[in-house]
Amino acid sequence: MSTTRMLILGLVNWMQPVHGYDVRRELLSWSADKWGNVQPGSIYHALRKLTEEEMLREVKTEQVGARPARTTYEITPKGVDEFENLLRGYWWEVKPAADPFFAALAFLPAMPRDEAAAALRNRAAQLRAGSDGIEAAAEKGWLRDKPPHVAWMWELAVARNEGEIAWCERVAELIESGTSYLPGRMPPHPGWEQWRSKVE
Repeated sequence: MSTTRMLILGLVNWMQPVHGYDVRRELLSWSADKWGNVQPGSIYHALRKLTEEEMLREVKTEQVGARPARTTYEITPKGVDEFENLLRGYWWEVKPAADPFFAALAFLPAMPRDEAAAALRNRAAQLRAGSDGIEAAAEKGWLRDKPPHVAWMWELAVARNEGEIAWCERVAELIESGTSYLPGRMPPHPGWEQWRSKVE
């Protein structure tokens, strides 16, 4: 939610006075649902909550024909302070992203070796496809009208992908080579014994 708060507060600050519809459209045009964990359906709820918390204020609500009513928002001084605190927190602190793959990796011994190696190679292929898509979009001029820092953001995404691709391929090779990844002394739980047969 903190990321969503920062993005919404920052956009309202830049675009005010602004309709919630335009905030949502702008966030989706940035693909913030993919890299910022912004759920499109939660944007209007977040706008209302930020208003309740006096971070935003409603300027007006207008109804045009049969279309849903649109509310226009502005940021408050309290909202500016919150935005700046969140912004600097993300710039100056390294906050590890929650990746469900780490939970799955914790149970690597529960996977047969051949399946684990195949899954890692598949992960590498998906990451490579993501990087290829970014690079193809850049070559077609998608970034031409964007500020330089947007290009840097996508460069970072590609660099992260490349690092994880190399890791996936290296670990897949270790798994296929028979490298042991069970502890020397097995914990006294029968579940470990059933996993041992999958990886030894």
